[in-house]
Amino acid sequence: MKQKPLSNKSGKIRELKEKDINAMKSASAVLPAELLDILPKRKRGERGTQKSPKKILVTVRYSPEVIRYFKSTGAGWQVRIDTALKNYIKKKGSDRAA
Repeated sequence: MKQKPLSNKSGKIRELKEKDINAMKSASAVLPAELLDILPKRKRGERGTQKSPKKILVTVRYSPEVIRYFKSTGAGWQVRIDTALKNYIKKKGSDRAA
């Protein structure tokens, strides 16, 4: 039985089935060596470097109750601290930001 194409004429991709995934080949099996040589060498699932960092790495000390509160809210607690600080800036005005 012939396998359905992955996309239709307009370019919309259909849902992948287990057979589709099993039939896929690695990049090293299908790309020319010259191209493989210039591609970044990363492990599966490893992120590349940011083009322009969206956030700045700093060390900040918070009181234990602040950390306990935000950690108790589950995964993403650091993002919620960031959001709370951004809301504070909006409320107080950003005239001090330089």
